[in-house]
Amino acid sequence: MFFERKLTKLGSLAQLSALALCLTLLLTETQSASAQTLPVKRLTAGMHVITAEIAATDAARTKGLMFRDSLEPNHGMVFVFEQANVQCFWMKNTKIALSIAFIKANGVITNIAEMAPMTETSHCSTEPVLYTLEMEEGWFAKHGVSAGKSIGGL
Repeated sequence: MFFERKLTKLGSLAQLSALALCLTLLLTETQSASAQTLPVKRLTAGMHVITAEIAATDAARTKGLMFRDSLEPNHGMVFVFEQANVQCFWMKNTKIALSIAFIKANGVITNIAEMAPMTETSHCSTEPVLYTLEMEEGWFAKHGVSAGKSIGGL
C-alpha cells in the first residue's frame, strides 16, 4: 500500500511537472513572438513617406533586420538610441543589401552608407547621432535624399 501510494504521488508530480514545463514553453513562445513585433512609425524624407519599424531597445537594435528575406517598398527600420554617439553597424546575418542614414537629434542626416549583405564590415556615422534609418539598398539615392537633408517624424 505504501509503495502504491508513493507511485501515485510520483505520477502526479511528474504530470504536474510536465504541465508546468508545457505552460512555460507556451508562454516563452508567445512572448518571443510578440517581442518580434515592433511598433511602426510614419517618417518623411521630403515628400516621400516611410513606414519604419522602431528599434528602441537593446534587443531590437541588436537583431535589427537580421534574417529577413526582403523589405516592402518604402519600409525600413529606425534605430533610436538613448544618447547621441558615433554609431557603427554591420551586416552579420542580414540577407538583404541596405542603405543606412545616420541622423542627428534634429533629424538632419550626417552621412549615408551602402551595406552589402552578410558582411562584418563596420559602417559608422561621421559624427554623434541619435537615430539611424535602414532602407533597401539605394533607396536614399533613388529618392534624392542625401547628407544635410532631414528626416521628419522622428
